[in-house]
Parts: sequence; structure tokens; C-alpha cells
Amino acid sequence: MVAIKTIVCALDFSEVSPKVAAYAKTLAEACGAKVVALYVAPSLTQYVEFHVQASYIDDFVTGIVSGASDPMDSFIKEYFAGVPVEGRVVSGYAAEEIVSVAEEVGADLIVLGTHGRKGIDKILFGSVAEKVIKTAKVPVLSMRPEGKAA
Repeated sequence: MVAIKTIVCALDFSEVSPKVAAYAKTLAEACGAKVVALYVAPSLTQYVEFHVQASYIDDFVTGIVSGASDPMDSFIKEYFAGVPVEGRVVSGYAAEEIVSVAEEVGADLIVLGTHGRKGIDKILFGSVAEKVIKTAKVPVLSMRPEGKAA
């Protein structure tokens, strides 16, 4: 039997995040697992090429990370009551950071949402969920917002 002891729950605080959290919490309760709730702030390093000073970018990203701490704490209190949970806010490329944190904490499962982008949006923005699924060493449970077609 597969033992699930640690679940990384990747959040973006969008409309799908409560659904993602509900699945992670239910699985954690059923398995006696710990949840690592994770928010990844964008690194914005690509803007250095546009002659934006790196210090401005660093300050902005630092502000995003520190600004996300309170929403993370509130989200955890509302959606993960009763299960062991650790909240983390990091910066970087979302897919890479999700996989990296999963490896770092020895996760047995990653739970995340997808925006269900299609066409040009998918080409331009890519799919974090797709990248995580392709690179993670553990199973990934992904879900899209209600009413979105595959």
C-alpha cells in the first residue's frame, strides 16, 4: 500500500484554490498526512532584459512575498483547520518551485489547480500544472475551476 505522509498543495489564491485545498485536506485527513501549502510569487527576472534595474525587481518581489504571508495565514486557518499544515511563500518560476519544494519536503503527492487555458493563452503563458506533471517525481492531482472545459 502506498503511504501518503506529506502533501504539497500549490495555491495561487484564485477561485480554484478553495477546491484544491479541500482535496488536499480530505486526503491529509484520510491518510494522516501533513500539508505543505505553497504560494509561488513570480520572480520577474525576465524584466532585467528590459533595462529595469534588478534592485527594483528584487524589492517588488520581496513585497509580493511578504504581502502574501498574511493571505496565506488566513487561507490556512480557513481551509486547513484540523490538519497539520505548514505555509510557505517563495518566489521563482511556479512549476520549478513546486517541484523543488515537493522534493525538499519529501512529498508523496502534489495537489494543484489549473486555469484551463486554451489556444493562444496556453501558448503564451504555458501551463504550470502541465510542467509540474511532466517533471514531478511524485503523483500530481490537478483540477480546474468549475465550468471550464478540458
